[in-house]
Amino acid sequence: MRNEKLENFKEKMNGKNVAIIGMGVSNKPLLKYLYDLKCNITVFDKREEEKIDSDIFETIRELNIKYSIGANYLNKLHGFDIIIRSPSCRPDLPEIKEEIKNGAQLTSEIELLFKLAPCKIVAVTGSDGKTTTTTLIYNILKEKYNCYLGGNLGNPLFTKIDEMQPNDIIVLELSSFQLMTMKQSPDIAVITNITPNHLDIHKSYQEYIEAKENIFKYQKENDLLVLNYDNDITRNEVKQAMGKVRYFSRKEKLDNGVIYDDNIVKICEDGLRRHVLNNKDILIRGLHNRENICAAIAATEDLVDAELQAKVISKFTGVEHRLEFVREINGIKWYNDSIASSPNRTIAGLNSYDEKIVLLAGGRDKNLDYEPIAKPIVDNVSKLILMGETAEKINGVVNEELKAENKTLPIYRVKSVAEAVQKAYEIAKKGEVVLFSPASTSFDMFKNFEERGKTFKKEVNNLYIKN
Repeated sequence: MRNEKLENFKEKMNGKNVAIIGMGVSNKPLLKYLYDLKCNITVFDKREEEKIDSDIFETIRELNIKYSIGANYLNKLHGFDIIIRSPSCRPDLPEIKEEIKNGAQLTSEIELLFKLAPCKIVAVTGSDGKTTTTTLIYNILKEKYNCYLGGNLGNPLFTKIDEMQPNDIIVLELSSFQLMTMKQSPDIAVITNITPNHLDIHKSYQEYIEAKENIFKYQKENDLLVLNYDNDITRNEVKQAMGKVRYFSRKEKLDNGVIYDDNIVKICEDGLRRHVLNNKDILIRGLHNRENICAAIAATEDLVDAELQAKVISKFTGVEHRLEFVREINGIKWYNDSIASSPNRTIAGLNSYDEKIVLLAGGRDKNLDYEPIAKPIVDNVSKLILMGETAEKINGVVNEELKAENKTLPIYRVKSVAEAVQKAYEIAKKGEVVLFSPASTSFDMFKNFEERGKTFKKEVNNLYIKN
């Protein structure tokens, strides 16, 4: 079926001056696509050449595309019709604001997808749990529909719009950075929770909240917003909702919504509760993952039946770098939770195990408050291994809690993941869990949490097993 919106877009793009800001994953596929539409492209990136993926530079040179990189990379941002920003590029940079004043249109790969896709869109955001929730939704829906997974997951989807059909479904994970300038919302929007995060980039917590809220601000009357009833901020978003609202909860016995109650996931309608899934049939650990399951069921309830939801969820083993089981050595289980880039994420991980935990934590600071992590560490951790910029912060709040409770906890300081793994191997005891859950970003030592998690797994898998 002909996508008229897309065809009109292609015609209008012919000869347009296009600035692509950021040579990252989300913008890379756009280069060839826009080049084939005969756009005049210039690529901008604040990094120096040696820090940019070589294959991107190969494409730029092969197509003879102009570029501006390094410290003053936006100095040449003049005379453009369209600016396509990467998620990491703030939309209020002075050079961008000036170019918009001169008539340029600011957009992004995700915003173009929203404008031109011919099918239903389901999108998930939140401070924690959005990747697991998004993956669950995708796994459920793809059993019945032709689905596309994108946003922060999978490949950028804009260049796949040509093949999309009206009955397909797009499933997206969206960050606050992607949502900052959004003026369209998905047919089904999910907010897993909102807690302080990314305050090293956002100007304030309020700006962060407002970015998240863009996921539903432009919904229509028949669209659906799925909210976490247990989170104060998301519970109250109902006041601004433009469409229908469905709650999920693991703390309240809602009359309407999806709940986790008495170790059972239930769909509630007018006080009647239908059992969907028993806890014994769920493979992934943690109460926070029960919340993610409830959110996924709430989002897909109108599109598939409960039997299909239960079947898919009961087979789901989790997402890489999220409480991912790596290996058991001498009765000690090792888990990779590299995604944990904030204290809240690590707290959720600590609350997922009955065993005592040897915790490996620390990394780049996002200007977050680490005081809330102190008691969960004191209550659940037998040994603490710290590294990176936040080691001092975590050490400080933990020691304060230890003094208050008159307890002791062995705390070790190391300089690398390899050293942390070796130390954990030396001190962990049979029956304990070794959990790599940094509570901080990876950028002091790694380019992202995936690289950090893979490094941890490699070091664990290289450990020699004692006879």
